[in-house]
Amino acid sequence: MDWMKNVSPSPTSFDGHQYPKVTQADLDRSTFRVGLKPAPRKQRITISLDTSLVEYFKAKAGKRGYQTLINETLRQAKEREELVSTLRRVIREELHHEKRYGGS
Repeated sequence: MDWMKNVSPSPTSFDGHQYPKVTQADLDRSTFRVGLKPAPRKQRITISLDTSLVEYFKAKAGKRGYQTLINETLRQAKEREELVSTLRRVIREELHHEKRYGGS
């Protein structure tokens, strides 16, 4: 098959030598996405937790991964705190308005 000698590789074929190496600097300035939406980044940390907490999350997480479960639990706590703060602000504003202008 002599005609195969002149065929250029498909644009979807992979040759590891034709792409530059991705560096940590490249990753640091990149935008990670899920679909078209930017995905939240995660930061690696070292944290000491009570053994009982780690055991609890490992047992609760199953195959999903206990660190993922800890992350979700912390995110929910943060969101609850933000919700409580917002509700308190709205209630204060409504009470202030009620006090100033009377009932309607």
